[in-house]
Amino acid sequence: MTPQAKLIFTTSLLLGTTITISSNHWIMAWAGLEINTLAILPMISKSHHPRSVEAATKYFLTQAAASALVLFSSMTNAWHTGQWDITQLTHPTSSLILTSAIAMKLGLAPFHFWFPEVLQGSPLTTGLLLSTVMKLPPITLLFMTSPSVNPTLLTCMAVLSTALGGWMGLNQTQIRKILAFSSISHLGWMAIIIAYNPKLTLLNFYLYTLMTTAVFLTLNTIKTPNLATLMTTWTKIPSLNAMLFLTLLSLAGLPPLTGFLPKWLIIQELTKQDMIPAATAISLLSLLGLFFYLRLAYCATITLPPHTTNHMKRWHINKPTSTTIAILMVLSTTLLPISPMITTII
Repeated sequence: MTPQAKLIFTTSLLLGTTITISSNHWIMAWAGLEINTLAILPMISKSHHPRSVEAATKYFLTQAAASALVLFSSMTNAWHTGQWDITQLTHPTSSLILTSAIAMKLGLAPFHFWFPEVLQGSPLTTGLLLSTVMKLPPITLLFMTSPSVNPTLLTCMAVLSTALGGWMGLNQTQIRKILAFSSISHLGWMAIIIAYNPKLTLLNFYLYTLMTTAVFLTLNTIKTPNLATLMTTWTKIPSLNAMLFLTLLSLAGLPPLTGFLPKWLIIQELTKQDMIPAATAISLLSLLGLFFYLRLAYCATITLPPHTTNHMKRWHINKPTSTTIAILMVLSTTLLPISPMITTII
C-alpha cells in the first residue's frame, strides 16, 4: 500500500470516527459509521492473501447488516416520536433493534462470531485498529442512548460475552484470535455497567485501549503470530518480554496493576445496584480469561524453547524499544494508585 493511500484511509478513519462521536442526528452518525467501514476494508485486505480477502468480506457483510439495523432503528423511532435526535431514542422496539445493531458492530455475544475470524485475517496493526478505534463510535452511540436501553438484555449479553470470550479463548494457539476473544470478554464488562454508570464504561474502554495497544505494538515489534514462536522470542528483547508479561497480567485484571481498576469499580457499582448475582457471575467467568492470559505470559517469559535439532535462537535486537511502547507499558501497569482521583470524577 502506497503512503498516499495509507494517508487517505487513515484520515477517513479519523473523519468517520469524529463525525459519529460528535453528531446529534442519526443520519450523520450512520454516515460516520459507513465512512469508518469503507476506510478500514482496504487495510484488512492489503496483503491480497485469500484469508485477508475473506476477513474483509466477512467484516463488510457484518458491518453493512449492522448499519442497516441502525438506520431501521432510527427510522422506526422517528416514525413513532418524530425525533431524529440520538438522545431521544424512546421507542422500546427501536431501542431493542439499536442494541442488537451496536452489539453486532462491537462483536458482543451472541453477534461475536465474525470478530476472531476478521482479526486472524488482518495484519497486527489493522487488528489493533479493529480492537480499539473501530469500537469507539458504537460505544459512543451506546453511551448516548444508555438511558433508554434495556438493562436486562444488556446484562444477559454481557455475561454471555464474558463466558464465551473466556471459554473460546482457552483452546486457541493463534495470538490474534486469543486477543479477539479477550476483546469480546472485555466488552462484556463494558456492556454490563453502561445502563447504570456510563462513565465507567468509557473508563473501562480507555484503559482497555491503553493495554491492548501496548500488547499489539509489542507483538508487532517481536513479529509473533502464534504461541510456538512466542516461546522463542525471549532472546530478542528480554526487557520488552518482561514488560509484556506484566501488561498481559494487567489485561487479565490482576491487582495491583492498571487492569484491576475498572473491574473493581464495576463490581462496586453492580453491588450498589443490588446486582450481586450478575457481579458474582461476571467475576467468576473472568477467571477463564485469566487462564489464557497466564498461558500467554508463561509462553512469553518463563518457558524455554524445546532444544530440538532444528531449533535456532533468535538474534538479540540491539535497537532501543519505541518510546510509545515504553510509555504505554508503564501506564498499563502503574495506574492503580490514581483510583481515588477517578472515583471523585465519576
